Amino acid sequence: MYGFSVTFAGSYTDAISRVTEELAKEGFGVLTEIDVKATLKKKIDVDRRPYIILGACNPHLANKAITAEPDIGLLLPCNVVVREEEDDSVTVAFMDPASVLSLVQQPNVHELASEVKSRLERVRDAISA
Repeated sequence: MYGFSVTFAGSYTDAISRVTEELAKEGFGVLTEIDVKATLKKKIDVDRRPYIILGACNPHLANKAITAEPDIGLLLPCNVVVREEEDDSVTVAFMDPASVLSLVQQPNVHELASEVKSRLERVRDAISA
C-alpha cells in the first residue's frame, strides 16, 4: 500500500486547516497546495468534488534525505490529500513515505522514511480524535 487515510469528522475546509495545524506540530510546512477541482475545471471543464493535494515537508528531515541521496527530491514532498466524498464525508489521505522511499537503496533513507511515517501517522491520529 502506498498510503493511509482517515475519515475526518468535519467539513472539507476544517479538514485542511486541522491537518495543516497538526502537520506543523510535527515540524512540517505545506510547500504546495494543488486545488485539483479548480484545475480540472479550468483546464478541461470537468466538475469534481473538492480535492486538494498538500505538499508537506519537514525541512530538517528533507535535508537529511537529500544529503543521503541527492536525487530523492524526485520523491518529495510528502503528499497529503483532502477530498470530499460523494456522501459529503471528508477523507484525509497520507502518502506512505516508507513505501515510496523503499525505491531508494540507502539504509539512512529507510530510517528517515520510518520517522516521517511515524510523524504522519501521529497527524492522522490527531485529526481522527
